[in-house]
Amino acid sequence: MRIIYLDIDSLRPDHMGCYGYERNTTPHIDRIAAEGARFESCYCASSPCVPSRASFMSGRFGVNHGALTHWGPGCEFDYPDGDGHSETVPFFTRYLRNAGYKTVTFSSFGDRHHAWWYFAGWNEVHTHSLKEGNENADEVNAAIIPWLRSYGKEDNYFLHIQYWDPHTMYTYPQEYADQWSGAPLKAFPDEETVRKHQKDSFPRSATFLQTASRIPVTMPEQIRNRGDVAHLINGYDGGISYMDKAIGEILQTLEELGIRDEVCFIISADHAESMGEHGIYMEHANATESVHHIPLIIKAPGVTKPGQVIDGFVYNVDVIATITDMVGLPVPSGWDGASFLPALKSEQWEGREYLVMDHALYVCQRAVRDSKWYFVRTYHTGLYDFPEISLFDMENDPYQTNNVAHLHPNVVKEMDHRLSEWMQINVYKVGHKVDPLQKVIETGPWKYVTVSDWVQRLRREGWYEAANRLEAQYGGSALKSAYGA
Repeated sequence: MRIIYLDIDSLRPDHMGCYGYERNTTPHIDRIAAEGARFESCYCASSPCVPSRASFMSGRFGVNHGALTHWGPGCEFDYPDGDGHSETVPFFTRYLRNAGYKTVTFSSFGDRHHAWWYFAGWNEVHTHSLKEGNENADEVNAAIIPWLRSYGKEDNYFLHIQYWDPHTMYTYPQEYADQWSGAPLKAFPDEETVRKHQKDSFPRSATFLQTASRIPVTMPEQIRNRGDVAHLINGYDGGISYMDKAIGEILQTLEELGIRDEVCFIISADHAESMGEHGIYMEHANATESVHHIPLIIKAPGVTKPGQVIDGFVYNVDVIATITDMVGLPVPSGWDGASFLPALKSEQWEGREYLVMDHALYVCQRAVRDSKWYFVRTYHTGLYDFPEISLFDMENDPYQTNNVAHLHPNVVKEMDHRLSEWMQINVYKVGHKVDPLQKVIETGPWKYVTVSDWVQRLRREGWYEAANRLEAQYGGSALKSAYGA
């Protein structure tokens, strides 16, 4: 089987045509989706980039692989001690390769995030750039297409291709953003919501949108009104469109090779992106719906049928387990993923009853999601202002604008119980390692922006009250630690 895994950074499903988006952002992906199965409810177990791709490599939740943030405490990828490799928790890539599959990646992820475990098990690693994820899709394709022309007709390979274009900064040709000028825009966030968001004082808020000194024309400096929202969404959709064009070139190359219909395609993302949800724009900063809900499209010749839509809840680690099952290998006992191959075969299958997800880069949160409710417990707010407990009615409030925890104490109790059970299974085992989330809680989620840096910026821009609140919140030893003292 020839398998091509298209790994697209920061991609929201609701900005794709096959998921009902009004704009024609993804015609080539839509074509693949029409030929196979589209999953409505796929979620990354841990966000953002490093935790999610560590799950891709290990088949495990972040709490079990240990890399729950981007560096420092809580980012120690855990693997059994000794010189040999584990059969219980093997690297996904080694597992496929040992079974006779040629494993190849075109990705600068390991270089960008100093994630050296990412390089384990591949036959070939093509970083193709030293831009650390800041390369555009045309630069990625300049390396991939020659490889396909040389080796694409071989059998039994797993080819992983990563595109970064929907991730900031938006550096593709400007016309890909300009094409959406005047195009329909989602109702959220409306003008009233934007005005409320302008009072927020955290990173990637409406007023404090940008942290870079040089801003591409495809991105606004602030979100002051719906015009700025359109500017931002046009930029994001431009990145998606530019990436989709590159996928079209991949499809054309496969057609020229005569193998287009023989390839198994898997299309997904490491995480998605907030576009105004919780007052956060163009960032993946929390364990919420806008960040954790990711696309999943699978077109597998001889397995899937055209036009399948699958509703059950699945994790990204389930995708890895399913690929393993699809090539005839048993799912390793130490993985957290479960195969949903029966769903692809249109057989009897039920998704997970609920999901537990976490984030520990900008805040420390764990969330529980079922068909109606989304529950979030915040352990450390970082530079943000999340309440300790949040509950959202996803049937009536898909953008999570109204915390109804106080109205539904029994639901909060049930969701908290589910979280406790999950932690009992994954954390509170006899002799188990320390929860990596706890390590970040103790040291603080200070990575790209520290308390001292942010207080200084707030004071510099005249937001003295907000600066004072932060200093009061993180006074004493916590503030000294954040200041590097």
